[in-house]
Amino acid sequence: MAFTFAAFCYMLALLLTAALIFFAIWHLVLPEYLIHVFFCVMFFCAAEWLTLGLNMPLLSYHIWRYMTRPVMSGPGLYDPTTIMNADILAYCQKEGWCKLAFYLLSFFYYLYGMIYVLVSS
Repeated sequence: MAFTFAAFCYMLALLLTAALIFFAIWHLVLPEYLIHVFFCVMFFCAAEWLTLGLNMPLLSYHIWRYMTRPVMSGPGLYDPTTIMNADILAYCQKEGWCKLAFYLLSFFYYLYGMIYVLVSS
C-alpha cells in the first residue's frame, strides 16, 4: 500500500512538472521570436550584412517552425497532448541545445565586435 501511494505521488509529480514546464515554455516562444526578428531588422538597418547573414538561417527556421506548429486555440508552439512523446521531446531537446549553442556563439561574436569597435576608435 505504501509503495503504491509513493508511486502514485511520483507519477503525479512528473505530470505536474511536465505541465509547469509546458506552461513556462508556452509563454516564452513568441517573445524569443519577436526579439530575434527585432535584432535582424536592426542588423539590416545598420547594414551589418555578415551578422544578418549569420542570423538568417535561424530566423527562417523560426518562421518555418511557427508556420508548421500544431493547430491549437492559442498562439503557442508546443501541443500539450503530444509534448511528452519521446520522439517529439527528443527533437525539442535537440532543438533547444542547438539554439543555445547558436546564441552562445552569437554572444561571443557580438562581444568581439563591440570590443573591436571600442579599441579601434
